[in-house]
Amino acid sequence: MSLLLTDIGELTTHTDEHGTVHDAALVIESGRIAWIGPAAQAPAADAREDLGGRAVLPGWVDSHTHLVSMGDRAEEFIDRMAGRPYEAGGIMRTVEATRAAGDDELRVRAGSLRAEAFRGGTTTIEAKTGYGLDVETEQRLARISAEHAEVVTYLGAHVVPAGTDRRDYLDLVTGPMLTAVAPHADYVDVFCEQGAFDVEESREVLEAGRAAGLGLKVHGNQLGESGGVRLAVELRATSVDHCNHLAPADVEALAGSATVATLLPACDLSTRQPFPPARALLDAGVTVAIASNCNPGSSFTTSMAFCVATAVLQQHLTLEEALWAATVGGAKALGRDGTDDAVGRIAVGGRADLHALDAPTARHLAYRPGTPLTHKVWKDGEQR
Repeated sequence: MSLLLTDIGELTTHTDEHGTVHDAALVIESGRIAWIGPAAQAPAADAREDLGGRAVLPGWVDSHTHLVSMGDRAEEFIDRMAGRPYEAGGIMRTVEATRAAGDDELRVRAGSLRAEAFRGGTTTIEAKTGYGLDVETEQRLARISAEHAEVVTYLGAHVVPAGTDRRDYLDLVTGPMLTAVAPHADYVDVFCEQGAFDVEESREVLEAGRAAGLGLKVHGNQLGESGGVRLAVELRATSVDHCNHLAPADVEALAGSATVATLLPACDLSTRQPFPPARALLDAGVTVAIASNCNPGSSFTTSMAFCVATAVLQQHLTLEEALWAATVGGAKALGRDGTDDAVGRIAVGGRADLHALDAPTARHLAYRPGTPLTHKVWKDGEQR
């Protein structure tokens, strides 16, 4: 059955063919976009829905989350707000809570967060492991992540568990743990930071993941100039995430590569880290994504709208740049742009993943920060 969505006040497609269309309409058929154009020229369809002049844009693509985890670190957040620095030391608290949880508990928590994200317009989401740090729990997290997320990332190299020999743990991460998790994962990731894994350890993890058939991602340069960005570029990683502390050479390296710089504005606010030099990255021609980094410790939000507003209000992105980064940029960070399975754009033949706003223009996402503006969301043409 075909569905005509008409009286769209502003349709943001992120395509060269259509760009932004005013007084627009589109037709959905079999979960795909069948037609885009002016409402006055819309073809007939089996069903029709009038959107009353509302704005429509692609569903958000959240390319960095830790969706499957347990625990509450609100006390740690309050301590940070009182001036205690963020050093990633609370990760093990989440590990302990996650290890203690049964599969059903993890499914309920992940399902609740995934539903919350969808209600806010997120139609594609990535989920990382990394709160197990043993073979059994990491495999459980990967398997449950695959039930709730479109893309799964193996992050056994999050931190070295206390009391564990570093060499022994690296051998575990690149050996039995990788073997157990890889069948459920699309990417391998590593936390390349002081106090976690250095550049050479990170290289070892990434090369082992690549040999197992996984794409590469890096947590890099969040807490300092860790070398993670340049390692990601050297190994042609799909993305490097955080990027708070960048030297000019890091920006130059990213600009000369296909590696996406993923910015995590909600995390930067919550940890009071300096914001990445987003304007410098964009002006240099770097591909930028925006994601939520949803996790119990440093960014407990699924709201991509909040992240977009923060990028505009605090990081000097234009609204158009922030929208692109949270949709097409996220798709590129997941290797899901320019493929048959592409997301992040509204294109004829593409997936009908749509987000309608209770606003006449997407500009209201930054103009009215904190206001819930989602009207309806469709994934594969179905309103859920």
